[in-house]
Amino acid sequence: MYRDNTLIPSEAIRLLALGVLAGRPTPYAELAREVRHFAAHVVGPSLDLVGAPIELLKLEGLIEPDGGADGDAPAESPDAAEGADDDGRPLRITEAGHAELVRLMTANVRPPVSDISKLIITLKMRFLHLLGPRDQRIQAEILAEMCERELVRLTELRGNNAEAPGHLVAWLDQEIDQSRSRMEWFQALRDGLS
Repeated sequence: MYRDNTLIPSEAIRLLALGVLAGRPTPYAELAREVRHFAAHVVGPSLDLVGAPIELLKLEGLIEPDGGADGDAPAESPDAAEGADDDGRPLRITEAGHAELVRLMTANVRPPVSDISKLIITLKMRFLHLLGPRDQRIQAEILAEMCERELVRLTELRGNNAEAPGHLVAWLDQEIDQSRSRMEWFQALRDGLS
């Protein structure tokens, strides 16, 4: 995590994997595919962070093989922990994984909205229901404030360049409109959660 309590890219992938597993046990290959698919559709296919963070989740005890519906699946061998789901059992989130999920979900978001920020915001929206009502409201407020800071920054930039030639002012106007719209949406979400 960065010093301002915002997520680094690999933590966004951790959040995505833990959030998926919080919904249902999932085999490793399916989890990796879902994480890769979701991240690629938000930030593009250049995010090469999928395999290692998922393996780290296993090594850190945040996810583990699911015992299966009957609960008598064989114990995992030490070698299986290093490989990618050698026995094909679905993975599930542990209690420590739930705590990590909450820690990641409650992190700040850094303006301006970049590809990684968009991924983190999208993940927060996808998994917001996993937090308690108070934490949901706090996250909506944090996101509204992030948009407000971005709106202030863009408005100031526009004011300093009001006479600039070319298309800068028109482009800034549409960016300001988008930021204002996002801010109002998050404020409405926050108010709806009260």
